[in-house]
Amino acid sequence: MPAYVPVPRQRDAETAAPGGGDLTLLVIEDDPAGTFTVPELLDAAGTRVRIRTARNLTEAERLLTDDVHCVLVDLGLRVTGDDALAPLRHVLRLAPKHAVLALAASGDAELAAEAVRVGAQDHLFREELDGRVLSRAIRYAVERKRADATQVKLAESRLRAQENARLERGLLPTPLLQGSDLRFASRYRPGRSRALLGGDFYDTVRTPDGTVHAMIGDVCGHGPDEAALGVELRIAWRALTFAGLCGDDLLSTLQQVLEHERESEEIFATLCTVDIAPDGRRAGLCLAGHPAPLIARAGSPARLLPYEDGGPALGLLPRARWPRRQVELGGAWSLLMYTDGLIEGRSAGPGSPRLGQDGMVRMVNEQLAAGQRGEELLESAVSRVRELNGGELTDDVAVLLLDRDRA
Repeated sequence: MPAYVPVPRQRDAETAAPGGGDLTLLVIEDDPAGTFTVPELLDAAGTRVRIRTARNLTEAERLLTDDVHCVLVDLGLRVTGDDALAPLRHVLRLAPKHAVLALAASGDAELAAEAVRVGAQDHLFREELDGRVLSRAIRYAVERKRADATQVKLAESRLRAQENARLERGLLPTPLLQGSDLRFASRYRPGRSRALLGGDFYDTVRTPDGTVHAMIGDVCGHGPDEAALGVELRIAWRALTFAGLCGDDLLSTLQQVLEHERESEEIFATLCTVDIAPDGRRAGLCLAGHPAPLIARAGSPARLLPYEDGGPALGLLPRARWPRRQVELGGAWSLLMYTDGLIEGRSAGPGSPRLGQDGMVRMVNEQLAAGQRGEELLESAVSRVRELNGGELTDDVAVLLLDRDRA
């Protein structure tokens, strides 16, 4: 096998290395006569390329540390079997984040091209090798590897965004209220450390008998697993509601779904369900460890619905019960359902007490007194909570509003 041309110390006008820093090259070749004659290259731009050599793949694995930027693999390495690219394939598996160059004889042009198709950033011919060609090839290979890595990250980000969007559509469904005289509005804001995903979920449907069913819930935690569990619970709730289940029967079944789907026994979910009679004047209320809804009637201030008879969160007690309480709504009313992210923010900036349910009731009454209703009321409420907190809320916030203005 022909020997390498000794690589001299270079001082030509090459461009700066990627990022302006020094680079380290690991050369893998088993010909003693082909060893590089200098430990580094230095061009006129000040770029230093430190050179390490390995006689075999075992030694290369030991020398392949995090500070190596590029690996030069001699395609003339002795191998067992018929695959001349076996050493290159091994290096590509061993160093997936490193730039890799293939070195071949000029008579092996087809093999060199195949090396690039396999995954090398570029190839060099031994007969054309000198310091200038080598230093330029190293910089280009490193830049190409960085560009490839950036493209991979962008593609992964796009896929995650698409997955998140699909999951968000599951978390934030379109209400099924055809034929109802109730108005619906909602707001959802994930916590500041997340983009689209959160454990809060809600839904609203009207069954064929004219009853409007609404629910809002919160799976403990904020990651994609919790968000996926929230979607499963919401879909199960909708299916069970259309199947005619209500109150304790529905929540007991949902608990079975949660117990089957959750990652660990420590995962639980709070839930509030309301079923509004076809005439809109009465409702059944069930609470599973969830904050009670707020009701505002025409001519009277907003207040919390009764919550003394609530049951535990789903997933805490194996044989729990959730009593359904009958509530009189009246002729014209607004019903606000929310997750605890709305009330756990601070009341006057960092270090101040929590806003709490009483603070939320006062805030909503101020907004009602200012004439706010529907979408405007929800947007103002979420913005006001952030303002009182002194910045972004750390927990997800979901708010659902149902209005009936017929006397």
